[in-house]
Amino acid sequence: MVKTASPPLALDPNLPTPLVAQLVEAITAQIHNGTLVVQERLPSIRRMAMLCNVSPVTVANAYTRLVSAGLLDVRDRGGYSVKASPLQATQRPPIDSLWLLQHAYEDNAPIIKAGCGWLAQPYIFTNAVKQGLKALEQSSNLASMLDYGSPYGLSELRRSIRRLLAKRDIPCAEDGIILTHGASQALELVLRTLTQPDDTVLVDDPGYCNLYPLLQSLGLKAVGIARTPAGPCPELFERALKAHQPKLFITTSILHNPTGSCVTTDNVATIHALTVKHGVTLVEDNIFLDLAPESQPCHARYDKLQNIIHIGSFSKTIAPGLRVGYLACAPDIGKRILRYKMATSLTSPGLNEAMVLNIIKTGQYGHHLTDLRERLFHAQKTVCQSLLTIGMTLPLRPMGGLFVWARFKKDVTAHAVAERAAKNDILLAPGSLFRPERSESQWFRFNVTHSSHARLYAFLEKENKGR
Repeated sequence: MVKTASPPLALDPNLPTPLVAQLVEAITAQIHNGTLVVQERLPSIRRMAMLCNVSPVTVANAYTRLVSAGLLDVRDRGGYSVKASPLQATQRPPIDSLWLLQHAYEDNAPIIKAGCGWLAQPYIFTNAVKQGLKALEQSSNLASMLDYGSPYGLSELRRSIRRLLAKRDIPCAEDGIILTHGASQALELVLRTLTQPDDTVLVDDPGYCNLYPLLQSLGLKAVGIARTPAGPCPELFERALKAHQPKLFITTSILHNPTGSCVTTDNVATIHALTVKHGVTLVEDNIFLDLAPESQPCHARYDKLQNIIHIGSFSKTIAPGLRVGYLACAPDIGKRILRYKMATSLTSPGLNEAMVLNIIKTGQYGHHLTDLRERLFHAQKTVCQSLLTIGMTLPLRPMGGLFVWARFKKDVTAHAVAERAAKNDILLAPGSLFRPERSESQWFRFNVTHSSHARLYAFLEKENKGR
């Protein structure tokens, strides 16, 4: 007779970590340390829910993740039992946003990175980078570029960014622009400046997957606002504003990650009116701004940076390894953010900033953007058609950018599909990674610059037909 375990588990609903994730982590830890052994049966879903004082849905989701991670077995009428030894568990970690980051960057990462978040090598502006390196080598200011420089970042590049934003009718003072080590640092600096632990931050649902671990590490509570093809749902946004009294709303307006959608003018006006009414600062994480037409609506254009912090990046348009981002905001907020930048990193890489400046000054950047938009448009068209051909469903066809949001017509266990893909050297990004509480999702994000492989579609078609 198989022994049924009743492991002591303490879950805390007041922690920023979702209860499902807490339960997964607790059971995983007990498998690692030998508290739970191979073939030991776990309590039924209802029994575990009673033991942990949570809903059966929470336990069911946790057990499903543990099965997908290879830690538990499930049998008809037999419940759930421990499958993996501690050694096996360390070899097969559960898929989450950190797994996606780590697995995609490893030297032995999957050959087909269909779920990653950056440009494939053929789309990187390599020629301009090569020319920029030669120009820097011959520059008489090379020594100054290797010095710490201004905490604000290279002044000439900031002026160039100011002109780029002005073309989109986004006015900004030069001392309201701060250069950062990619957009990720810009997000962290804003959060550290404008929030305190236990504050609530509203986010897109689905949204940027790497934002959620950052919020958790800072002790912040994330509340998701459902994303529609027109933008964040105004009704749910207003309800969340009243219920949670958040400090910030972090959203992407243009070529949204992961859905590829763009907000409408009406949506911008409605969301803006609600943020002003409730005194909430909106952080617009628009790293794909330069890939959209200059007429595309966005909050920074509508608000003129009065109640908005705009975050941008050149990593998504020139090369991911350059790590040059920026934020634009009112100068008084900029001064507060600058103090945190100096405290954590002093300055940002002047050499990288000089490289970007050279690409903009020589006129190459504008020509590159025209070419890149056209190539991404055609890649979008091809990938969307390929996904439809094998029987997947798309909520919309993006006008450009990197991402397509798609799902199988039948319900699947997305994490299990992603794990089978990894065994075939294919990196997929299941939709739960893009949800604040890692809730189950049938959707997958596809990067069109990495999704041109016939083997990818052969795998997806096989999955769609039931393997």
